[in-house]
Amino acid sequence: MAIIYHVTTAAAWNAAKEKGSYEDPSLAKEGFIHASEAQQVDGVLQRYFAGKTDLVKLTIDTDKLKSQLVYEWSPSVQEQFPHIYGPINLDAVISEDPL
Repeated sequence: MAIIYHVTTAAAWNAAKEKGSYEDPSLAKEGFIHASEAQQVDGVLQRYFAGKTDLVKLTIDTDKLKSQLVYEWSPSVQEQFPHIYGPINLDAVISEDPL
């Protein structure tokens, strides 16, 4: 079981639970949902979520994902990141942790 993470707001996650799947705005804008490996989460929080509150970290079991998962190079930080090309099915999220 490979694990990846996605950070979002509690409100967005609660809406996804009502809808039955999670779609980050990046899916419509960029064609995928950004995710991270464990060692990348802190950097993502510093770069994109500094000063924001009411956040949750979703722990995702990649074996359960129904959408395609692709690791792609991010030139801005010189690392590969997991990208999810479609909605995240709720049963792939094995935990949600407030940040």
